[in-house]
Amino acid sequence: MPGPSTVDGLPAAVLWDMDGTLLDSEKLWDIPLSEYSLKLGAPLSAEIRAAMVGSNVPTSMGLLFGGVGRVPTEADIAEAMGWIEARMVELFRTSLTFRPGAPEALRAVRATGLPVALVTSTERALTEIALDTIGRELFDVTVCGDEVDGRNKPLPEPYLKAARLLGVPPADCLAIEDSPTGTASAVAAGCTVLVVPCEVPVEPGERRVLRDSLIGLDEALLRELVGAS
Repeated sequence: MPGPSTVDGLPAAVLWDMDGTLLDSEKLWDIPLSEYSLKLGAPLSAEIRAAMVGSNVPTSMGLLFGGVGRVPTEADIAEAMGWIEARMVELFRTSLTFRPGAPEALRAVRATGLPVALVTSTERALTEIALDTIGRELFDVTVCGDEVDGRNKPLPEPYLKAARLLGVPPADCLAIEDSPTGTASAVAAGCTVLVVPCEVPVEPGERRVLRDSLIGLDEALLRELVGAS
């Protein structure tokens, strides 16, 4: 299958996921999610936590309550989201770390001069804190989980919106993801996807190239990825 049809063998744009791809932040989400599950009366199971990876906060809240056998009201969801997000603000301000090779890969992609977007399921307020660590100057646009009218990953809208904002066809973009949910979103949008799994495995499939880490991601590798896809 041909990859993105672009000038000079490079993608038209690079679209980065955040949690689990650039930042080792899924482990931070474990903390308040596990704490709140205990507040609800039961430990958070590994299966439920795995299902949350790559999803947006409202979806995760539904899984959280379902895991303890409760059907939440809107007020229950709002309370849980507020508590967990407040806890995550603390953790994002003090405990964020990069995935291996991420800072170097970000700078290498930026140095190509290609348009770059951040496409995350995390909501805007928390993303702004993360950008203080990542470097907001490394992105031309950012698309957050509360900015896609509820059409979150695994639906294609987050990546489609990023491509629209950059003014490039999504089929000519390279997305970089770590989770099955995010990969499904990017593939559905028509992007080629570099998949670097973090917390959960991602199966091989259409429009995706799997790699063990971001170490060594540079302009030459971008060309190889476009050709390999």
